[in-house]
This record gives sequence, structure tokens and C-alpha cells, in this order.
Amino acid sequence: MTDSIMSKAATMEIPINSNGDSRTLGEDDGLEQARKVQWGLDEKDLQQVMVSGPNLNETSIVSGGYGGTAEGIIPTSSIKGSSMHHSSSSSMMAEEATRGVAVEKFDMMKKWGLNTYKCTKQLISERFGRGSRTVDLELEAQIEVLRDTKRKYENVLRLARALTNHFYSMVQTQHALGDTFADLSQKSPELRDEFGYNAETQKLLCKNGETLLGAINFFVSSINTLVNKTMEDTLMTIKMYENARLEFDAYRADLEELNLGPRDAVTIARIEAAQQQYQIHKDKYERLRSDVTIKLKFLEENKVKVMHKQLLLFHNAISAYFAGNQQQLEQTLKQFNIKLKPPGADKPSWLEEQ
Repeated sequence: MTDSIMSKAATMEIPINSNGDSRTLGEDDGLEQARKVQWGLDEKDLQQVMVSGPNLNETSIVSGGYGGTAEGIIPTSSIKGSSMHHSSSSSMMAEEATRGVAVEKFDMMKKWGLNTYKCTKQLISERFGRGSRTVDLELEAQIEVLRDTKRKYENVLRLARALTNHFYSMVQTQHALGDTFADLSQKSPELRDEFGYNAETQKLLCKNGETLLGAINFFVSSINTLVNKTMEDTLMTIKMYENARLEFDAYRADLEELNLGPRDAVTIARIEAAQQQYQIHKDKYERLRSDVTIKLKFLEENKVKVMHKQLLLFHNAISAYFAGNQQQLEQTLKQFNIKLKPPGADKPSWLEEQ
């Protein structure tokens, strides 16, 4: 350490003036002594100033310029500390929010997994005849009747659509045949009357056929709404009811199993939790059972009302057509407020065909 101090002293003894000339040691001592006299400081005072000098962390920002008052001085240490505190608090809040979302998702997955396990266990027990299930005999019979009715109505809908397609093809054939007879009546003078009679007959049949097609299409549309919307909505509620019944039986079996076991502090807490879950699923099951009962009642009333109207329409329209009673056929459509589309309304425009 002594050697380093001596080397520094030796280095400092060779100053360079502004012209690059070196000075002697005596001159340097004189200059240094003059500086001390000028500032009024000795070596001890210089050391005290260096020790008690300002810290870099406590540097102040003066807003009033050089020589201003102390009212505008803002310590930089306070700015730095407040910004660090703000950023740390923001990061902590973000971490807490992320952690809360992750915990919530984990709890949801945990509940879903536990519920799926209990329901699967209950379903397997019922399939193998080991578990008991809650049965409402009257409601189950009504549900089975509805499913059988839906299958039969779907068959009626399929046959009615097939009849519509075949009859539409026949009407188109009659229309083409009438046009051919009319053309031949113009080109065959000797058979003009015969071709003309047949042309008029085919045109009349074609017109009545289009009227009957309007009635059949209305019949098909109403049956489709009844089967694929009204009945399907009730069956969706029935599916929710059956799932609720399975969950109710699963938690009921779990509670019964816990009640058969030993009674200690841990088991009692589990029994209380199972009792709460059992009550929740029981309320859900009873609510959906009530919903199914109400929907089945309204569906039956709606089905009778709709089918009474549609079957009467179908019968009157078919009878009037094959009896050749054009007036009665048109009256049937007016009775049920059926408006026929103009010819070519179902055909796409030339822009859509491009």
C-alpha cells in the first residue's frame, strides 16, 4: 500500500502546463500553497469536505435555477422510491389477479371431475343392477309415449314429403303434356279439336294440382314444426331432467355411504358437505321434473290442436282434387288462409344462376 501511495505521489509531481511544458516540484508546491491560501482551506478542511460531501443518491433537482431558494428542491431519492413502490404494487396486483383466475379454473375443473366421477360410478352401478335409481313411473310412461309419437310423426313427415315430390313431378309432366297438345292442335288441322280438348284438360289438372301442392306443402311445414321444434324442445328438457336425476342419485348414494361409516370429526364434516350437495341436486331434480311435466301437458294440447287443423286440411284438399271440384279446392285454401306462390317464385333468378 505504501508503494502505491508513493507511485501516485510520483505521478502527480509531474504536471503539464497549458503549453505542454513540465514544471519543477518547487513551482508546483508554490501553486498548491497559493490555491490553499486563496480558498482558505488546509488539508484537514479538504478531507472534511470530501467526507461530508453530497451523496449521489441524495442529489437534488433545483427548479429555481442557480442560486434559487430551497422551496423548489425535489429530492430525487423520493421520486425513485415512489416509482419503484408503484411498479412493485402494480406487478403484485397483476400476479394476484392471474393467480386468482388460475385458482378459479382449477376449482372448476376439480368440481367437474368429481361430478363426472360420481355420475359415471352411479351409471355403471345402475347398468349392472348394483345401484338404485329414482323412478317416477307416471312421468316415465309419458316420456316414452312422447318418444314413440315423435317416431311415428317423423314417418308421416317422410311420407308426406315423398308424396309432395311425386305429385310435383306429375304436375310438371301434365304441364309439359298440355303444352305439347296445344302445339299439335295448331299444326294438325285434322285433329285440332281433339288436341285442343286434351290441352285444356291437362292445363286444368295442372292448375288444380298446383293448388293441391300448396295445401300439401302447408301440411308438411306444420308437421315439421311440430316434430323438429316443439317436440324436440320438450325432449331437450327431458334430457336435462334425466341428467339431473342421475346426479341426484349419485350424490344420494354418496351420502348414504358416508352415513353408514364411522362418525368422527373428519367424517362429520364430509357428511355435512355431502348433505349440502345432496340438497342442491335434489332441488335441481325436482325443478326439472316440474318443468318436464308442464311441457308435456302443453305439448299434448298443442299437438291435438295442430293435428286437428292439418288433418282436416289434408282430407278436404285431397277429396276436392280427386273429385274434380275446383271451387271446393280453392275454398279449402281460403278456409285455412293458405296463399299460393306465383309460378316460378321458387326458381332462382338469372343472377343467382350465374
